[in-house]
Amino acid sequence: MKLITLNCNGIRSAKSKGLFEYIKKEKPDILAFQEIKAEESQMNPEFFKELGYTSFVFSAQKKGYSGTAIFTKEKPKSHEIGLGHKLFDSEGRNILIELKNFAFINTYFPSGTSGEERQAIKMQFLDFYLKKKAEWEKKYKKLVICGDVNIAHTPIDIHNPKANEKNSGYLPEERKWVTDFLETGMLDAFRVANPDKLHEYSWWTYRFNARANNKGWRIDYFFTTKNLKKNIQNCKIDQSLVVSDHAPVVLEMKF
Repeated sequence: MKLITLNCNGIRSAKSKGLFEYIKKEKPDILAFQEIKAEESQMNPEFFKELGYTSFVFSAQKKGYSGTAIFTKEKPKSHEIGLGHKLFDSEGRNILIELKNFAFINTYFPSGTSGEERQAIKMQFLDFYLKKKAEWEKKYKKLVICGDVNIAHTPIDIHNPKANEKNSGYLPEERKWVTDFLETGMLDAFRVANPDKLHEYSWWTYRFNARANNKGWRIDYFFTTKNLKKNIQNCKIDQSLVVSDHAPVVLEMKF
């Protein structure tokens, strides 16, 4: 199975830059998008249908903001839209589908970069999400969680760790959350496949020519429960596609 996650920073904008050609070429079994910034009717649903995908779209109530989508070739046994939290669901942040071998969850974690209020909401989300993850694991046993987490975990996941220690996305309490999350029995699939790989990032600011200079952050992830470790074949960041300020993360699994 090939699984791809991407914060597309507006699916209509990404389409105009070559996203759909990339999908045709890569032929993923599952596609997960964050920050779609669109309603399902604006996302060329017939394109995905023609390629054999079943679609699940969760748009934010606010137009042109946030939102998530999953496109899957395997028809799910069940699905869950939302987290059961009024604010987070108004922003379209989570979709779960139950497949034969695992439950697949696509999450767009809030950013805290716009100020103290949103940082507080981000921390609330992190606390709430740990509880949801425990519920999912109890129900489904095997989980694959992907998305834009908006946190770089360790110094090798960010180009300038020292200078960013007081910035949202690399705060000590955020990084500790990722550590704690992994200690609940989760794996960072990229680090399973690439334990010590340096200078591999999935997001770059549009400023300062950051992408060309590879001054980025690794904030997009695939996490799996430990009982899926043997199924992980490879996990990579595909920097060849430039349709957003993020790059796709590609996970290959074998069953």
